Parts: sequence; structure tokens; C-alpha cells
Amino acid sequence: MYKIKVNSTDTFELSKDTLETLDIVETSTDTYHILEDNTSVKAEILQTDFNKKTYSIKVNNNTYDVTINDILDQQIEALGFEIGALKQVNDIKAPMPGLILEVSVKVGDEVKENDTLIILEAMKMENIMHSPREGIIKSIHVKYGETVDKNALLIEFES
Repeated sequence: MYKIKVNSTDTFELSKDTLETLDIVETSTDTYHILEDNTSVKAEILQTDFNKKTYSIKVNNNTYDVTINDILDQQIEALGFEIGALKQVNDIKAPMPGLILEVSVKVGDEVKENDTLIILEAMKMENIMHSPREGIIKSIHVKYGETVDKNALLIEFES
């Protein structure tokens, strides 16, 4: 179950089954045509922050700020935990199963927070995975064209 907050005011819950039944066609990069209840909808992803799970999406010429939380995010929130500022992320794992479309870094690269690391295609969407911190890439466990399972290790940072 996904909990979706739009413009920090409206909250919706969608199941994975509901998402899989959507009639969605990618018309160009980050632009989609959606058919719902015989109504045509044009959607465009304007901006993504994969680490914070936030998106800016334009739907029929209206722009919305969207936050998507999966079941783990909801459990963490319910327990009152959140990742503290001092927590250092040392590896990047696949948030969902998908296909590696691009690996933008190589071992030894110095990256800054929010630099693009990998593009993962999942559920007909390209998900840009950004660096959660500054650091040096220690190892890369995937390559272009490879399919990965959820939680598969993708990249490790030097400690």
C-alpha cells in the first residue's frame, strides 16, 4: 500500500494492484498519457528527488508536489523514527525491482549530494537515483541492461 500526499494537503492510499491496472503509456521521456474512467489525462514528471521520494508532476497543465511513502516509510513514521542528520548512508539499494537504464558514475568518482547515480526503470517509469550524500564511490554492483530485485545492492560508498 502506498500513501501519496499531494501539495501537503490531500492524502491518498493506492495499492500495488491498483497501480498495475492503470492504463498508462509513456509518450516521451517523463511524459505519460493516462486513461482513467474513459477520461484522458496528460502527465509530465517535472522534477524528482528519489531520496526524499518527492516529485513535481504536471497533470493537465496543473502542477502538483507529490510525496510517495511505501509500507516501510509508513511503519517508520508510525514508530516516530526518521533518519537523523548524522546517519551516513554507505550503500544504495534498489527500492523496487527494475531494469538498469544508466549508471552515471564509476568506482573512485567523487560525488556530491543529489548527483545522479543510476536510472532504474520500474513500472513503466524512469526513476533517477540521486546520491544521498557527498562521498567517493567504493564499488558498483550493477551494469547497464541488468535487471535487479528489490533491495539489491547497487552502489557502495567509501566510509
